[in-house]
Amino acid sequence: MFRRSAMLSALAMPALVGGARAQAVPAAAAPGQVPGVYRFKVGDFLVTMVHDGYSRRPVEGLVRNAPVADVRAVLAESFLPTTHYDGVYTVPFIQAGRHLLAFDCGTGGQMSPTSGQMAANMRFAGLRPEDVTHVVQTHFHADHINGLTTADNLAFFPNAEIVVPEVEWAWWTGAGNESRSPESQRSHFANTARRFAPYAGRVRRIAAGAEVVPGVRSVAAYGHTPGHTLFHVADGNQQLLVMADTTHRPELFVRRPDYYSLFEFDAPMAAETRRKVLDQVATDRIQVAGYHFPFPATGFIGRDGNSLRYVPVSWSATLG
Repeated sequence: MFRRSAMLSALAMPALVGGARAQAVPAAAAPGQVPGVYRFKVGDFLVTMVHDGYSRRPVEGLVRNAPVADVRAVLAESFLPTTHYDGVYTVPFIQAGRHLLAFDCGTGGQMSPTSGQMAANMRFAGLRPEDVTHVVQTHFHADHINGLTTADNLAFFPNAEIVVPEVEWAWWTGAGNESRSPESQRSHFANTARRFAPYAGRVRRIAAGAEVVPGVRSVAAYGHTPGHTLFHVADGNQQLLVMADTTHRPELFVRRPDYYSLFEFDAPMAAETRRKVLDQVATDRIQVAGYHFPFPATGFIGRDGNSLRYVPVSWSATLG
């Protein structure tokens, strides 16, 4: 796990993209929601959270080691629906000096009709795919790597180096590993080969603890997948932990970290990792970004008696 820092936790300084003054727009001209973009600083690094939409599935089968009635009760505590579960996707982009990094890359609009909004929201934020210098993959599940390519299998990030955890790469590209994987995970082998193919010669494999660029370091957090990796971002005395899929929606898996998620490769290991990471960020008051957290997908993990809870960034921080 990453070294416990003695530094003070980062104070979020978020700013909603666009001017502070609301513009009157006729209802007919705005059939959808405001684009999902949210910005804040970590030291001098500029973080832009870019929403990619969501996908919906039944609550049944979502948690492997608890009755569905218990799962519904926890969802109801957070005023979430109890008949279905929406998995949300948000991609963090970080401008770190001359580097522009994307941490994972969304669904590419190739998974569900309610996802695939990253490209449009990037345009709204002024982020161009050709300006991304690094795409940093936390793991190789489809909702995290499909956005590497278009539906025609062309590279979406034409100039980027793709940075991957070496343990993750070794598993999903290793001959013989498919038969050793849970059946529900086996489709990721072919999908990995497809999504990385256009980037041949531009994939950099890194070990646990390695630096991606100055101020961004990898943190091993195995279990969700064999090489699932987090990224610790620090500039000055401020820091952020990109938590990837350490926890899926926090209203459920932060409140019940021992729940085994349907999406996990090794659920017992994932739960152990989740408990350790959540305890770490709660103790050290480190700001987090969660890929499946409700937009803007950043905030803090706080203690609630003997339990933990997710505390989103405060909108009051945008007011200065």
